Amino acid sequence: MLLSVVVPLYNEEENIQLLYDELKGVLQLIRDDHEIIFIDDGSSDTSLELLRAIQGCDDSVVVVSFRKNFGQTAAMSAGFDYAGGDVIITMDGDLQNDPHDIPKLLAKLDEGFDVVTGWRHDRKDVFISRKLPSMIANKIISMTTGVKLHDYGCTLKAFKKYVIKGINLYGEMHRFIPAIASGLGISFTEVKVNHRPRRFGTSKYGISRTIRVVLDLITVKFLLSFSTKPIQVFGLMGLVSGGLGTVIALIMTIQRQFFNIPLSDRPLLFLAVLLIFIGIQFITLGLIAELQARTYHESQNKPIYHVREVLGGDTRE
Repeated sequence: MLLSVVVPLYNEEENIQLLYDELKGVLQLIRDDHEIIFIDDGSSDTSLELLRAIQGCDDSVVVVSFRKNFGQTAAMSAGFDYAGGDVIITMDGDLQNDPHDIPKLLAKLDEGFDVVTGWRHDRKDVFISRKLPSMIANKIISMTTGVKLHDYGCTLKAFKKYVIKGINLYGEMHRFIPAIASGLGISFTEVKVNHRPRRFGTSKYGISRTIRVVLDLITVKFLLSFSTKPIQVFGLMGLVSGGLGTVIALIMTIQRQFFNIPLSDRPLLFLAVLLIFIGIQFITLGLIAELQARTYHESQNKPIYHVREVLGGDTRE
């Protein structure tokens, strides 16, 4: 069974040779049938030249070079596309992930799990700018998606290939793969892994990335909960808004008709009309989203359910 290791990197010229030597040594000990896929995300240093030299000496190495910097999510997606293994390992190219933790991940896969994620329980990063935002983000993501993990940001993960097959990644969604895949009914776990301080180069991640992650989290939550039933979220908001506006308008009508209370100087009337129109817009948006959802699933032949196994009976096409 082929093992694929996907390593996205950007401007890591000091780390590449050291990473390759260490990773290759580990892979030769645990599995002969392996491949290493380096994704050069538009590096502006000598990273690509070093990767070319490594590939020229090792046929098990695949180098995918981007024309420009597209980001880690795009690099991960390309790695999945080019990986031929039944098991795929992902890891960073900055030497902070320890290749010697790979056997731990594989052992968990052998126990029957579909996804195994690393947990940097003793993370070697700056607390204020890196660790604290990550801790907060992990809590929010776990609460929002219902997939409880200590460390969504750890790139060191192991997947069985059928998990990531058909998952399209955008924005910063590579960190949400376990949450997205949970919609398929997969089993996942996490293991404590070694996290090493960065020896060379500088981190490519800043605190500004948190904003993009939060926006992508909203998308993931919607896809997990309402991608096949958007009318239930937009329609509910529409009914609440329209219903509240109707009640206010009804009360004010009664006041005008039976108690002779004037309406011309009451802003509440405009609020009632506004709520009614917002309710109509939300319901209309929900109906349009329903049409889009059907187009999305039917045009790509995406199922609305996923079968683990079938026992007995005839095989259905």
